[in-house]
Amino acid sequence: MTGTQKPHSEQDLTRRKVVVAGAGGIAAAGLGGTAFAASAGAERGRPAPTGTAGTTGTAGTADTDGEVCYRLTSETVEGPYYIDADKIRRDVTEDREGIPLLLALKVIDSDTCKPLRNAAVDIWHCDAAGVYSGYEDQGNGGGGGGPAPTGEPPTGAPTGAPTGAPTGAPPGGGHQEPTDDSRYLRGTWRTDRHGQVTFRTVFPGWYRGRCVHIHVKVHVDGEWTDAGYEGGHTCHTGQFFFDEEAVLASAVVEPYASNTAERTTLTEDTIYDQSGTQGGLLRLRYDRRDIARGVHGSITVGVDPEATEDGQGAPPQPSASASVSASASESPSA
Repeated sequence: MTGTQKPHSEQDLTRRKVVVAGAGGIAAAGLGGTAFAASAGAERGRPAPTGTAGTTGTAGTADTDGEVCYRLTSETVEGPYYIDADKIRRDVTEDREGIPLLLALKVIDSDTCKPLRNAAVDIWHCDAAGVYSGYEDQGNGGGGGGPAPTGEPPTGAPTGAPTGAPTGAPPGGGHQEPTDDSRYLRGTWRTDRHGQVTFRTVFPGWYRGRCVHIHVKVHVDGEWTDAGYEGGHTCHTGQFFFDEEAVLASAVVEPYASNTAERTTLTEDTIYDQSGTQGGLLRLRYDRRDIARGVHGSITVGVDPEATEDGQGAPPQPSASASVSASASESPSA
């Protein structure tokens, strides 16, 4: 990184050194359902099978390759719970229970439509109960918020000066230091020569104020070494989203059914910009009769490799269709 590049959220990316762990290939078998049987082939550029005709659900994001070219994927704030490339691995599940999710990403240069090879891709998200690893003491709703106020509204002007440090999630994209050593549902892996990378994880849960989502970062111009990934800069910080049909199907399956947090819908969310694939809406394949067998999610991510998009700017403005109540109940940065 040169002196003109922006620093990473907590440390300069020239000091970005991580320990390689779990460098073995991802195993497609055992995820349940035929949609996963050829995931390894999908990483080599072949589409994954969709299973028995008429049994799979697909989000309304059927962009063709031509339509996704020359389109930048929406940037978002980083949120408070990013941990810098802490685990170099494709299987991020660890001991988390939930619906198996195979997340297949293709990263391209939005100007040339050429794949970006050897880029470092980070993903992180909450578990079925809405908890982020590294921040378990935040509980469900780690992004802030809390229960809605009850009783009569306060009257009169506030008196006295506030004391003590502010608590809860920092506003905007501000980073919060981890509070524990757990690292489930987090991982980093490199794109192949086709710009593709696949992660094995579980379908995320939800917490108050945010719809179901997965965070992502793409780093370029660094170097993969025996120690991991070093240098470079972050050219994309975004989030992936799930259509309501799939989320509702997941909500009746344990452990999601035990998540009693108020759920924000896709149209109410203050981060998703309602633009479909460009905004990060995943294409989903799963058995509508039994989503618990597993879900295959895919998307093409268009980035500007020359840009620095570290997610540290001001949070985006809520879309016109986002509800006021959702933005009021939760910090939208997580």
